[in-house]
Order: sequence, then C-alpha cells, then structure tokens
Amino acid sequence: MITPLEHLSRNGRLDKFFIDGRWLEPKGTAKGVVVNPATEEVVTHFALGNAEDVDAAVSAARRAFATWSRTKPEYRAGLLERLQALLEARSELFAQCLSLEMGAAIGYSRTAQVPLAVAHVKVAREVLEAFPFVKQRGHTAITHEPIGVCALITPWNWPLYQITAKVSPALAAGCTVALKPSELSPLNALLFAEAIEDAGFPSGVFNLINGDGPSVGSVLASHPDVDMISITGSTRAGIAVAQAAAPTVKRVAQELGGKSPNVVLPDADLDRAVSLGIAAAFRNLGQSCSAPTRMIVPCTRLSEIESLAKRAADEIVVGDPRSNATTHGAIANRAQFDRIQTMIGVGIAEGATLVAGGEGRPAGLNAGFYVKPTVFSDVRTDMRIAQEEIFGPVLCLIPYDTVDEAIAIANHTVYGLAAHVQGKNIDIVKDVASQIRCGQVHLNYPAWDPHAPFGGFKQSGNGREFGIEGMLEYLEVKSILGYF
Repeated sequence: MITPLEHLSRNGRLDKFFIDGRWLEPKGTAKGVVVNPATEEVVTHFALGNAEDVDAAVSAARRAFATWSRTKPEYRAGLLERLQALLEARSELFAQCLSLEMGAAIGYSRTAQVPLAVAHVKVAREVLEAFPFVKQRGHTAITHEPIGVCALITPWNWPLYQITAKVSPALAAGCTVALKPSELSPLNALLFAEAIEDAGFPSGVFNLINGDGPSVGSVLASHPDVDMISITGSTRAGIAVAQAAAPTVKRVAQELGGKSPNVVLPDADLDRAVSLGIAAAFRNLGQSCSAPTRMIVPCTRLSEIESLAKRAADEIVVGDPRSNATTHGAIANRAQFDRIQTMIGVGIAEGATLVAGGEGRPAGLNAGFYVKPTVFSDVRTDMRIAQEEIFGPVLCLIPYDTVDEAIAIANHTVYGLAAHVQGKNIDIVKDVASQIRCGQVHLNYPAWDPHAPFGGFKQSGNGREFGIEGMLEYLEVKSILGYF
C-alpha cells in the first residue's frame, strides 16, 4: 500500500492549499515540519499560510455562500453521504497518516481515531435529513438559517475527528468554511481536503489553509468577512481567539481544556470501576480534553484501589506505533512530552504517592516521545497535578470521606467539560451526576453516543458539538411574523 507521505508527495499536496475548489500555491514561502513522534525525526515539510492566503480562502467561502446556503437539504445530505463513503474507503490511509504524524498506535488509529471521525459525518447527515428548518408558532414562522462563513480551528490530539466534528455540521447547516488544522498534525487535513474534492462539493464551500496561530488563526478570528469561528484547543488559545473576534462581534464557539473527575462511589464494583477508569483516562495517551484524570475514591478503600490502578497501568503496552502489539504509542510532540515530564516531577515534589510510572521513558525506549503511564495517590485537590491539565497519561487518586465531599472535589476546578460517575445504586449515581458542573457526564462507562452534545461549562468553553446541538451552533434563528 502507498504510504500517506508518498500519496501526498506524488499528488503535490504538501506545498499547496485547497482554496475555491483548486490546489493553489501559497502566497508566502514559510514552511512547517512534520516530526515523527516515535523517532523524533523530521519526515517532511509543508506549506504555511499567511494573511493573503486567509483572504483568498475567506473570499472564496463568501462567494460560495450565496448559492450553497440556498441548496436543498437533500442535496447537502447526498454530498455528506459520498464524503462518508470516501473516508471509509480510505480509512487505512488515514490510520497510517495519524500514526505517523501524531504517534497514535496503529490499532487505536484504526479502531478509534478514524471510525469515530467518520461517525461525525454520518451523524451530521442524519441530523440534516430530519431537521425542521421552518417551524410554525401561531402565525409566525421560526426559521433556522446558516450563519455564513465559518472559520474552523482544530487541534493536534484528535485531528481528523475534530475536523469532521466541525466541518460536517457546518456544511450540513448550509455554511461555507475555511479550515485551519493544527500545524503539528497537518497531513490528515490534506487527505480530508482530497476527499471533499472527490465527493463533489462545489468550489469555495470548503477551503483549507495550513498555518500557525499568529499567521493564520488570529487572522481568521479577526477577519471581518468571517461570521463565526469555532476552535478546539487550550483555554489560552480560546481566550486569544475570543479577544481577536470581539471587535467584529462574530459568534465564537470554544471547546477548550478540562480536568475531568471520575467519582467512584462506595458501592461501585472496584475491579470494573478502576480498570475502565484507567483505560478512559489514558485513552489516546491522556491527550484528550475530556480525559477523566481525577479519580475521586472512598478513602476506606484507597489501598485496594491503588493496587487495581497499578495493575491496570502496568498492563499498558507503550511502544512503536506501527506495531499491532502496541496499545499506546508516542506523545504527539516534543512540547507535550516535556510538559508531561515536568508535571510528573511536580507531583513527586508536591508529596503525592507514586503508585505506577514516573519520570523518563519506559524501559527499552531511548528515543521518541514515550512516557510511562503514571498514577499518583494521596493527592490533595489543591495540588497542581489535581488542578492543571497535564494532557498525558497521568492519573490522580483523590480520596474522600463522604459523597458530598466527593462532589465538592469534582467541582473544585476551573474547568467543566466532562465527568464520570460509578456506582451500583443508579438513583444515587444520577443524583451525583446532576450536581457536577460540566457539559457531559458518563454513568458507569456507557457506550459512546455521537449524537450526545459535547461542550463545557466554565473555562472549558461555550457552545456544543455533536448531534442536533452541534448543527444548531451554525444556524441563526429568524422569526417571520404573518407567515402563516
């Protein structure tokens, strides 16, 4: 099979952007680098955009909006269906790409990174096909109309997944888009643009500009012809985008940081609660904003929970992302690797008990951004490791005496993205869930629901993605009196 790099190089994609239905040369000469996290080697270079490239993309989107916004929902749904089929047909190419550029284990790329991304396209189509764009209220029509040109900024940790989570509902709603993927994982976005092209979307409906935050992201955020900006990233980046967007009073949707709790109630099945809790916290190597990295546990059972957590962490196979035996590959980039190592050191210095893992690479791995799955116990809720988003496989065990104290600990954070609650008495589980201030709660590790809206309270952002609520973000509400 041809590799992603061979494919992109052969088709001349690495030094071009997809704007107005064509692959165009950038206006500037700046280049970015793609580093293989497993080897720390530069594997390719790619074009970085500037303000002129942003202007070209936004202008194309503005021109296309006049026609695209008035297309029939059935037409847009048909294009999304073709896009879904193309992504499925190219799933192995995408999986290999993600493994290369962000270090994800190939098995995880195949079973999570790619299929969950495809699910967002499917859900957007399903929502579109059933959505009532006009509702009657007495003699008044309440209509939902596309907001306009949308600038979409996506992160490096779930690259394709976040692209489809934003692009699909925006296009379904009738908006046109300009996408800036992370400059740390740009290759999958180029492959996605090819799928958009091959699916037959009209020129200018989707536009891709690679670039960094200052040169492209901030220009998109402040651009007067952009009607909405949606960003998934750090809280720091979200604040900067909101500030840049403020003078033009455009809509800003933010899915930002998290420090999600996992409340283990006294009656929980500990074997299940702890083992699946480790799996949830360390999926994608903990590089998920919603990762439940604060496990809040009954102090009377702390010793037992420590043993279970250590066993689960020690069973994780960290290694070469290309190997089918590997469960967890490399951290996606040097900056994040260094951040995780620093925070593990902070936990040790703060006096937390190291149950598993620790500083440095796992044994036998002397190069690459590999980290040890790490568990701390006896963590106080005021410690830095309990308050700051580490974005890596580092779990805090925080003991509590009463359920009310557990809820207070769960809410003792500036974030409010997601939470988990484990327990046998479902009425108590539901009651605890209702008291946690966050946008999504998982009870006893349910199956993922791509129709469930996702987004945050507090400094985890605003707005929602996925399902009906995800498409509503891209729609304006108009009332037309005397319509009926």
